[in-house]
Amino acid sequence: MADVMLRFDMRLPEFSTASQADLYEAAIEMCAWGDQQGIGSVHLSEHHGSDDGYCPSPLVLASAIATRTRSMRIFISALIAPLHDPVRLAEDLSVLDNISRGRVIPIFSGGYREEEFSAVGKQLSVRKQYMDSIGPFLKQAWSGQPFQFEERTITITPKPFSEPRPMILMGGSSKPAARRAAREADYFVPSGPEIFEYYREELRAQGKPDPGPMPTAPSTVTFVADDPDAYWQTIAPHVQHETNTYALWAEKAQVFSPYRHFDDCDELRDSGAYKVYRPQELIEAAREMVSAQPIMFHPLCGGIHPDMAWQSLKLFNEKVLPTLQKEGIA
Repeated sequence: MADVMLRFDMRLPEFSTASQADLYEAAIEMCAWGDQQGIGSVHLSEHHGSDDGYCPSPLVLASAIATRTRSMRIFISALIAPLHDPVRLAEDLSVLDNISRGRVIPIFSGGYREEEFSAVGKQLSVRKQYMDSIGPFLKQAWSGQPFQFEERTITITPKPFSEPRPMILMGGSSKPAARRAAREADYFVPSGPEIFEYYREELRAQGKPDPGPMPTAPSTVTFVADDPDAYWQTIAPHVQHETNTYALWAEKAQVFSPYRHFDDCDELRDSGAYKVYRPQELIEAAREMVSAQPIMFHPLCGGIHPDMAWQSLKLFNEKVLPTLQKEGIA
């Protein structure tokens, strides 16, 4: 059964005709719409100091979304934990856990962009120590009991809504990250199957249960249009901006990324990373999807104007979703 999800990162390149306020308003409204249609999750991201306005405060956006939804899970994927003071992070997540009644799920990451660490007066070298300690810290912090932290006694309030505490998920692409997740996290979100198998081995070595199959990451960003060629012509500069910027960041930091650089929009379309389906084409594609393979909508990708984004979502709602629900596919 395909899992339908939304994603937002709030990029707004200079050529976009929308405003930042337009995008935030639209993202919140789209989540409210998605919640009413039974869309299971939204995924928010965090980056700082980006020229295109990439969302630096996903917890604030998640709070707004939580107040407009009732069932949708809200993933912060990823939350760059070392950029945050751990006490304040525990407090913010606890408040957010109460606002959402346990629907916000942070995926903690160590980050990789040196500029982001410099902006908060830190160095990339702090990542390992912080990530090693944040799991045990949050478990103590969310207990509601006083505990020792940096030679002082503190108590984190309010106590979270989730029992016994919110889930602690960690992401990563290295063996140390997998070992850390096996030791301290409730689950690991890997960059690829090899690392997930290593995580599985670490759990086995610690006498912990098998985690089950690796979570399936969407390989295609989905749009729906009656005229895919015309829709692609409008969104192409936006999706090209997204993939090229991510690829540039990864190249500079010398880290793995699923994003590639494309000079040509036709080549980008042929890659399949972003696909505009006719309604019937998406229905047929969903029928062929393996269990739990997600359909991901990134409707405002690269600053796509909300009017264009709504065209795709409403067409999905009118001509695709009823069939998927009737057939038990979504």
